[in-house]
Parts: sequence; structure tokens; C-alpha cells
Amino acid sequence: MESAAHARKTPLPGVGIRYDLDTGGGRHLSVVAHQDGRRILAVHDREDEDVCRESVSLDPPESAALAKLLTPDPVGHLHQHFEIDLVTEHIPVTKRSPYAGRTLGATQARTRTGASVVAVLRRTAAHPSPAPDFRFAIGDVLIVVGTREGVNAVADLIDEG
Repeated sequence: MESAAHARKTPLPGVGIRYDLDTGGGRHLSVVAHQDGRRILAVHDREDEDVCRESVSLDPPESAALAKLLTPDPVGHLHQHFEIDLVTEHIPVTKRSPYAGRTLGATQARTRTGASVVAVLRRTAAHPSPAPDFRFAIGDVLIVVGTREGVNAVADLIDEG
């Protein structure tokens, strides 16, 4: 059974917040999250946690990139057992589209392509799992999931009919 790691949080007035984590291997790490978005990642001395052995300063984009690398992929283990050949694309409904103003059901997208429209983004709202009577508007962005071939076919269908 995996042990849960718990970070301790310490406010640093005028600076930001310090997060401390002791690893299972006996290392003491800290991250100082500055108010301006910068981060400092530090490794402390095993004998004296007040002594910082090494630190790395990261700007906000670097912090975000590192966070993505450190965040476990919740479905990554699935790739170890079988290969999933699914893609997700954003497909816009333009004024050229023969389906602007028409319903999702009129496209017969899933029957014709095997791909699914799983959501529609409209201005500042999202419409998850749209029903067949959902009416498309110019500017909508369809979130489509399927094989590469199926998603490409939906793009062609929405664009050209």
C-alpha cells in the first residue's frame, strides 16, 4: 500500500507560502511559492533541515511545466495493458458549415464516422454531452473524441457536409 505524502504549509508574510515535504527516502524538500508566481525548489541537508543544500528558481511557465511532469497521469497505466487509439479535437462551426443552425442529430456524426461529439463550447459556456436536438450556432466549438480517421471525418462533415 502506498503511503500518503503530506506537505506542510507555512505562510511567509510579504513573500508567499513555503511548502515542506519529507520524502520516504529521508529527504527534506521545500517549495517557496512567491506572490509574483515565482517558485524556489530547495533540497535541505539531511542532518539540519535549516540548511539548504541546493535550490532552483523557477519562473511561472517553468513551474507549470515541472508540475505537469510531476503530476501522475490518471490513465497512464492503461497504456501498459493495451493501446488506446483515441484522439480529441476541437472543431469549429463556421459560417460555411452546412450544419450551422442545425441539430447534432442532423449530422448523424456518430453513425457516419464512429466519433462522438462529447461537448460543445459556446462563448463562455460549455454544453457537455449534447443531445441529438442540440442546435449548433456559428462560432461553436465541438469537442470530438474518436479515432484519428473518425475525428477527421467529423471535421470534414461539419466543414463541408
